[in-house]
Amino acid sequence: MTVVDAHQHFWNLETGSYPWLTPEAGPIHRTFTPEELLPQLAAAGVERTVLVQAADTYADTDAMLAQADAHDFVAAVVGWVPLHRPDEAAEALERYRRHPGFAGVRHLIHDDPDPDWLIREPVVEGLGLLAAAGLPFDVVAVLPRHLEHVPVLAERVPGLRLVIDHLAKPPIREKGWEPWASLITRAAEHPGVYAKVSGLNTAADAETWTAEDLRPYVDHALEVFGPDRLMFGSDWPVAVLAGDYAKVWRETGVLLAGLTEADRAAVLGGTATRFYGITD
Repeated sequence: MTVVDAHQHFWNLETGSYPWLTPEAGPIHRTFTPEELLPQLAAAGVERTVLVQAADTYADTDAMLAQADAHDFVAAVVGWVPLHRPDEAAEALERYRRHPGFAGVRHLIHDDPDPDWLIREPVVEGLGLLAAAGLPFDVVAVLPRHLEHVPVLAERVPGLRLVIDHLAKPPIREKGWEPWASLITRAAEHPGVYAKVSGLNTAADAETWTAEDLRPYVDHALEVFGPDRLMFGSDWPVAVLAGDYAKVWRETGVLLAGLTEADRAAVLGGTATRFYGITD
């Protein structure tokens, strides 16, 4: 089994621009590099990663592809193109698809003041370009409204594969359930929709969280998606806001301990390998 971390980031505050990353972000308001992540991957036994965009810019995507060229453990890159400008997006996709590591697209929809950005007509047209190219889209569903759009897109853009980042940030800290549970169930009814078991520690109590706090939400995701449509992700370095890589990895192992070996292998690498087209 190849273990894949399906969601991690790098950023360099000296060379890149990240409008959301302000001093208020505390311990993650600094540069994070592959050299810092490598020993943590080795300690956990994680062999490959999916590097995900942290800014809606070409510069961020170019920097990630350069990291993929320089580091074999970066197996795939989820970059950015301006989906809201379909003609420009088509040109960007034609350029980026020449790189073997370019494996998907994301947009920081949760930073847009319009909660309905994802279903604007030009954006839907842009998502159609992804479907035609066989490229998936990562959905940052933070608001219930974002999650409501997932089944809508699954119907409006046939063939588009979608993955919900961080299980759409369930209300773990508040021990809430609805509307998250019903909305994630509705999304999972579409076979082209997947989800990441990632970023859950920062939705829980930063100081006290354990696997048991996350378990109801992960168990529900396992029930509605199945292991073949779920993938583990660390969300490093955002994860350091509520622990570290080692704790995320350890508690994920506790959460998945009751699965069969085949199902555990799917969540810890098989699903991501298929979804992002990762090759050796």
